[in-house]
Amino acid sequence: MTTKPTQSGQGPAHTVGPAQNQSTESHGTKSHQSHTLPLTLTLLGTIVILGTYIAVLLTQPANLGTNLGHTTLWVMLGYLFGGVLLAAGTLPLIPRSILALIPVAIAANIVIGHVVGNVTPIPLYLDSIGTVMIGVLAGPAAGAFTGIISNLIWGVTLSPSVIAFSSGAAFIGAAAGWAARLGAFRTPWFAVITGALAGIPAGALGAPVAAYVFGGGLGSGTGGVVAILQAAGLEMLNATLAQSLFSDIIDKALIFALAYVVVRTLPRRILDRYPFTDHSLSRRSRTPVRVG
Repeated sequence: MTTKPTQSGQGPAHTVGPAQNQSTESHGTKSHQSHTLPLTLTLLGTIVILGTYIAVLLTQPANLGTNLGHTTLWVMLGYLFGGVLLAAGTLPLIPRSILALIPVAIAANIVIGHVVGNVTPIPLYLDSIGTVMIGVLAGPAAGAFTGIISNLIWGVTLSPSVIAFSSGAAFIGAAAGWAARLGAFRTPWFAVITGALAGIPAGALGAPVAAYVFGGGLGSGTGGVVAILQAAGLEMLNATLAQSLFSDIIDKALIFALAYVVVRTLPRRILDRYPFTDHSLSRRSRTPVRVG
């Protein structure tokens, strides 16, 4: 009786038919497409938002928020369209375990931000607490998505002007995720310093829109600071930029510090639901305790 030879040390040889090749190629193509589309949408959204931002800087609209004319409209539409593209691009990258928390984070952003911005004289915002927490729990994509959707919902329901600041909201959410990945929330001072640094580009992103489109600070507290700086001799953009940097640096430092406190107080069983939080825990906290 004759037997078919086998390759030594490698076991029996397996032949791969055309059907298996087609199946493998099809799976690879679908996987590539599933990653390409979100990245493409994210890139397009970023380009639209940056284009709108640059257009505001170059054209310097002269209406200064005195009316909701065509200038305000194209700025709002530019940020709205870019925000929708960014949201569509980041959504597929978000862990499904965090989706149930995002509405809670959005509600916290809107309620706290609306009260602080319109009721109190505090020259801060505190409207990204929920966004930062989602970024810490689930990463940059989830944080950016939460920031964008929060501003869009807030703009549609209460204050349309908030839509124009979606780029800053997306950046803060992504920055919180990046900072968490670097271990910024393992120590309180690292969290505070990282938040203050994140506030610099956030303030720079919002200042031109606040100055040229809406006439300075939009809240009662921030608007008061802009008015004082203008009375001291600063032009509108310079006054708004100074106010934005001052407010955003302090605002984001406080929020990042609060996120550190929340992460430290949450029970371990809750943190275990979100593997991304391992970046924010000390090595001792991440090491499982042996019983017995």
